[in-house]
Amino acid sequence: MARPFSKVLVANRGEIARRVIRGCRARGLATVAVHSEPDAGAPFVGEADEAVPLAGAAAADTYLDIDLLLAAAARTGADAVHPGYGFLAENAGFAERVTAAGLAWIGPPPAAIAAMGSKVRARELMEAAGVPVVPGRALGDATDLAAVAAEVGYPLLVKASAGGGGKGMRPVAAAGELEAAVAAARREAGAAFGDSTVFCERHLQRPRHIEIQVLADADATVSLGERECSVQRRHQKVLEEAPSTAVDPGLRERLGAAAIAAADAVGYVGAGTVEFLLDQGGEFFFLEMNTRLQVEHPVTELVLGVDLVAEQLRIAAGGPMSDRAREPRIDGHAIEVRLYAEDAAAGFLPQTGTVERIEVPGAEPFAVPDGGGRAALRLDSGVEDGTVVGPEYDPMLAKLIAWAPDRELAAARLAAALAAAELDGLVTNRDFLVRLLRSDPFAAGATDTGLLDREPELGEPLVEAAAASGHLAAAALAAMAERRAEAPVLGFAPPGFRNNFSEPQRISFAIPKGGEVEVAYALRRDGPEIAVGGEALEGVRIHSLAPDRVDLEIAGIRRRYRVRRSGDSHHVNGPGGQLDLTELPRYPGSGGALAEGALVAPMPGRVIRLAVTEGADVEEGALVAVLEAMKMEHELLAPAAGTVASLHVAEGDQVDAGAALAVIDPADAAPR
Repeated sequence: MARPFSKVLVANRGEIARRVIRGCRARGLATVAVHSEPDAGAPFVGEADEAVPLAGAAAADTYLDIDLLLAAAARTGADAVHPGYGFLAENAGFAERVTAAGLAWIGPPPAAIAAMGSKVRARELMEAAGVPVVPGRALGDATDLAAVAAEVGYPLLVKASAGGGGKGMRPVAAAGELEAAVAAARREAGAAFGDSTVFCERHLQRPRHIEIQVLADADATVSLGERECSVQRRHQKVLEEAPSTAVDPGLRERLGAAAIAAADAVGYVGAGTVEFLLDQGGEFFFLEMNTRLQVEHPVTELVLGVDLVAEQLRIAAGGPMSDRAREPRIDGHAIEVRLYAEDAAAGFLPQTGTVERIEVPGAEPFAVPDGGGRAALRLDSGVEDGTVVGPEYDPMLAKLIAWAPDRELAAARLAAALAAAELDGLVTNRDFLVRLLRSDPFAAGATDTGLLDREPELGEPLVEAAAASGHLAAAALAAMAERRAEAPVLGFAPPGFRNNFSEPQRISFAIPKGGEVEVAYALRRDGPEIAVGGEALEGVRIHSLAPDRVDLEIAGIRRRYRVRRSGDSHHVNGPGGQLDLTELPRYPGSGGALAEGALVAPMPGRVIRLAVTEGADVEEGALVAVLEAMKMEHELLAPAAGTVASLHVAEGDQVDAGAALAVIDPADAAPR
């Protein structure tokens, strides 16, 4: 039951918690944050008026514990709960408990959440409402998998009935893959959502993923237009935009009508999203309904000039939606990208560590529309300088959104901002996103859910090591300037000055994707001499030099570089992007070495399955272990055919990145 409220408990973390807290503050509402132990120093905690610590680190012990959340609301006097997205946002039981406690629930009715929370039940409701659905069937414990698959047809998708975000989803191309895919999907769905129910449906080939934002108050349900979310990796969205290049006014009207019918079929109130698959022939099929605010809601806000969090708060308090939302009008184009702590060049492995710096020139934090005005660049970030990113939660750091009068300018603006951003301390997918935005398929609007599988080169670094001589020279010169500035004597002397001819100074760096490069430099009376990787640079002239800035001319082209140093790490931003380097010791000592054939953990996580035993023979690419990290399962495969010489872990063990899990003696190894 909608009613006024004055203090909102935000049952979430990260950037969405910050977004909701700021939205509440703009409406004069007090806020309460809850946080796990790893999140004690997170930005969202400091931005709330009050915060309640939750003992533990795992989501199940903190953000998913309904009793703890309701106790926090009672202790602080909160009279409303906003669930954000993820965690308990689509848990009907949580919504029921909140309302039963006499608190306002800033979301749809529990019955609507329950109806759409089961994808199996939702399919039935949509068919009854006349909304087209993809052919599919539920998979119970006693289901004849082969018979159902034959009925649905290959290729197919096994999907979790609860939740979303690509978790509990497995593609199946042929019958031999079905049983393992169902088992893995059930296991992952149970771990992520507490519900291992799965179903299968026809896997449409090269569809577009189009979703409609709906908003409903007590009087009406409206469509706020579409977002295209076709650019995905492992069924998780990477880039979203509005409007879609594939949707004309007629199709937009039909999609909107279907979305409104879907929402009305379950008595929906509040903000929600109805997702569709659009095939190459222009037919669309219901996929699911997300009964919450979406990660990608900012693109809709920017093209419509509507504040969706404000709409949620207004409707939950019993008020009507705004006039701007009731009569939406698309203005311009908006594109959002998700910045993740993951290594695109290493198969998008999640990364952990400390965010040393995050700075996007020109971006306004959480810049929601104000009376129709909108920011050209908006940054919704869950982290700031010094934030520690651990393995407990999703590795998304921030969302960067660009708005412009047209799509071409929005993409160019977003790519330029990303390329110029200073992102230190963690490997991110930034370079991948820039390449994606500048790629020919994206420019042509040829986006579908298989795009990234066809464009593997998008994972390459923006600044190739072979073409990074300017960045490397700038790093060496800035380090020299820093040492000169810190020198206790002869501080008046120019950096690198020598009274007599001497050998060049040398510094070596480890570069991305492996390898080492030496930079040799000397400041002579007739000008600087610099060689990178043994190749002398031509026409070198230093226009200005400081520990953090280098203005360098090479072969008649002058470029400016920004340099930051933290210990042995050097971060260099210049034309083309950022290059991260590690300075190597001049006199390296002998360190510990892993045994030959060692299979190591690529990230911190928990070993949930060992597929081999000691002494077993394995083929190259065979499954050795499954590691659970950042809410996803990661299969670790044998690097070569051979024999499992030793296992260093057991199922259930928590391991650090780089820990040896097993040692495999290659089949062609000489006898020891």
